[in-house]
Amino acid sequence: MSKLKGLLLTQGMHGMISQVEGLAKALDIDFIHWKVETNNIWKFIPPRFTPIFQSAYKKIDETDFDIIISCGRKSVIPSIHLKKISNKKIFNIHIQDPKVDFRHFDFVIAPEHDAIEGENVINTKGAIHYLTEQGILDNKEYLNSFIKKDERKVWALILGGPTKYYDYSKKNIKHIFSIFYELSKKHNFQLVVVPSMRTPLSIIHYAKEFFGENHTIIMDVDKKAYLSALAISESIVVTCDSSSMISEAALTGKPIYVANILPKKNDKRFQRFRDLFRGLNIIRNLGEEVEIWNYEKLDETNRVAKLIKEKIQS
Repeated sequence: MSKLKGLLLTQGMHGMISQVEGLAKALDIDFIHWKVETNNIWKFIPPRFTPIFQSAYKKIDETDFDIIISCGRKSVIPSIHLKKISNKKIFNIHIQDPKVDFRHFDFVIAPEHDAIEGENVINTKGAIHYLTEQGILDNKEYLNSFIKKDERKVWALILGGPTKYYDYSKKNIKHIFSIFYELSKKHNFQLVVVPSMRTPLSIIHYAKEFFGENHTIIMDVDKKAYLSALAISESIVVTCDSSSMISEAALTGKPIYVANILPKKNDKRFQRFRDLFRGLNIIRNLGEEVEIWNYEKLDETNRVAKLIKEKIQS
């Protein structure tokens, strides 16, 4: 029996791609990814006020698919419209709150901290993503040529980037780096700093300058380095701006510390996420007492995929 075919719709941002591709792989479907672009004035209009017609978005020249997985505001109308005009049964799944009537979709996948409910809503603890335990294990040896060859254990610092909520000023980042400097002296570990696509180049260079040659700074965005760091680290630290990377790190079952930055505006939604993960015994705050603890590895992507497979098969 041939695999179902999927059409993935996003605005092209890494976090969105991670979620739609992660779910597609967990569903074991063949898929293509289409970057959605809206037309004219509709770029500025929320989905709930946008008519469901093709002229609202640039035409998508794909017709051979069984499942649509969309993520992000701009993909809402194309997903609904393509399902509507198809001459066969299409399952459409939207990740995150679409801000329209949920009945337009077969499934809406949303994290618990978004606090949305519905008959077809599947709530997740944190974000779903593309990481797998096997993928992390397969890249374990990758950083061998980067890290310092000594007896120190490894800690990973996964850097996000500035958002409308969190400022990556030198003052804020220096505060995080200073905590690490003191901890590394007290507990004798070496640090591997791994940037993401949102990390400013100036911050990466500042990390190199601050920590010097005694620690390892990955200077480029490198997926293999990221996976390897998750594999070899005793503890993982993620900056507070990235719920996605905190969710990804929770797949390891390792202690996760959150490096907090004072918010520029109300970040209640992110606080709810961190409160949930703390309640699940997954995270502590960087600066709290260093300890090793265990929790059940969080694999929400495969849990969600199983629920969807059962529905499709029925």
